[in-house]
Amino acid sequence: MATIGWAESYLGQLRALAGDRILMFTGSRGVLRDGDGRVLLIERSDNGYWAMPAGAMELGESITECVTREVWEETGLRVRTVTPFALYTGGDYTFTNMYGDTYQLFVTAFRIDAWDGELARQTTETTDARFFPPDALPSPLSPTVAETLADLDAFERTGRLILK
Repeated sequence: MATIGWAESYLGQLRALAGDRILMFTGSRGVLRDGDGRVLLIERSDNGYWAMPAGAMELGESITECVTREVWEETGLRVRTVTPFALYTGGDYTFTNMYGDTYQLFVTAFRIDAWDGELARQTTETTDARFFPPDALPSPLSPTVAETLADLDAFERTGRLILK
């Protein structure tokens, strides 16, 4: 699996053409837990926040291929099976990043049900990656983590896809 640089990515190319217009961001986020129920978080190299592996979908890629690639790029782990549990969409999921670029999200959150490989603590996109107990998460923490974990809990209790 090849790592895609920002300038070569679909979203990077689109941003270069669109300037500062709000863009739709279609992507995925993966929740990966170990046998003890600890959650895998990555420390992002661009902003220092601890977050779940996530990123934008590329042209020709399915949403499950997106989460598989993002987990691999950010952790070195190979995703085997996934379950979608939440969709984050709409105006409430519009944000401006640290570069001043604004996006409206359409993100699918996946529970990573089976995975293998050896965890890479550092990659081109991360400065660290570790498993944490859900009640002892690191700081600074991406604001998406708490909501995603709460939605996964709701999904696992009800079996219903969370739509936001």
